[in-house]
Amino acid sequence: MSKIKPSKGAPYARIIGVGGYRPTRVVPNEVILETIDSSDEWIRSRSGIETRHWAGPEETVAAMSVEAAGKAIADAGIDAEQIGAVVVSTVSHFSQTPAVATEIADKLGTNKAAAFDISAGCAGFGYGLTLAKGMVVEGSAEYVLVLGVERLSDLTDLEDRATAFLFGDGAGAVVVGPSREPAIGPTVWGSEGDKAGTIKQTVPWDRFRVGDLAELPLDREGNVKFPAITQEGQAVFRWAVFEMAKVAQQALDAAGISPDDLDVFIPHQANVRIIDSMVKTLKLPEHVTVARDIRTTGNTSAASIPLAMERLLATGEAKSGDTALVIGFGAGLVYAATVVTLP
Repeated sequence: MSKIKPSKGAPYARIIGVGGYRPTRVVPNEVILETIDSSDEWIRSRSGIETRHWAGPEETVAAMSVEAAGKAIADAGIDAEQIGAVVVSTVSHFSQTPAVATEIADKLGTNKAAAFDISAGCAGFGYGLTLAKGMVVEGSAEYVLVLGVERLSDLTDLEDRATAFLFGDGAGAVVVGPSREPAIGPTVWGSEGDKAGTIKQTVPWDRFRVGDLAELPLDREGNVKFPAITQEGQAVFRWAVFEMAKVAQQALDAAGISPDDLDVFIPHQANVRIIDSMVKTLKLPEHVTVARDIRTTGNTSAASIPLAMERLLATGEAKSGDTALVIGFGAGLVYAATVVTLP
């Protein structure tokens, strides 16, 4: 017989607050067209993107996170000291260690909260949300702050016609806390590592060691290019369109609901054509509000779902208590989908 006491957490968990931060600089497609041979019409038709936000020198990963997290904590109606854990999903914090989550936890004024980063690309928010739910139910934290934050402008090759127009910067945050009823459904998640090469960093950091510089890609002026995110657009598009609709349906089934029961659909903001295709494949009813935040925010990877969620609630397009399907998918290739009750 085990001598270990059983965990004593909440019966269920829910999102109780949401916040977002978008950098002050708004970048229209015309700026992107200065370095690639394309057109505003082509960018809009291929991706749906009209503008995106790029961070300035002071809008660091930590600074944007603190702003978004402060709003989420206030929206949740709790104090920062009540946060028991901080989970940050990002691929654009350039210090290998320590985790940026520890800096964020300290700046927010938490009481020595557990803090760590995860790297799950565009599915990172879903991964973090799943971890937070587990902590609240298991009892290791009463309230968990989940952040998705990126400065993807730092990892964008402005000469790459396939990706130069895609990425934006920003931070989205939610607070997960106890609930008396189910409000975060089972997560359907996974990975397909055999497709890892379809979205990747152009060169690893260790290639910048002395002796390797001659093998690195150069820009038009002959300067060594900083590592950037690159992708095989058509392969990613086909995978997202055909496979992620299946995952979304599995999440609905796991939660025990049908498309008719949904109020809101918040997919990762990767491409408006992918979003529209998923809506069609899932046969979502017209009453379902669909997030298309990508038009003015671009692809912000791990930040895209909480940023889209925050905007829908702020504009009144979605309301507290709505049932929402959220799904993230990207580099890895990884994915995570679940059904939640909006705060």
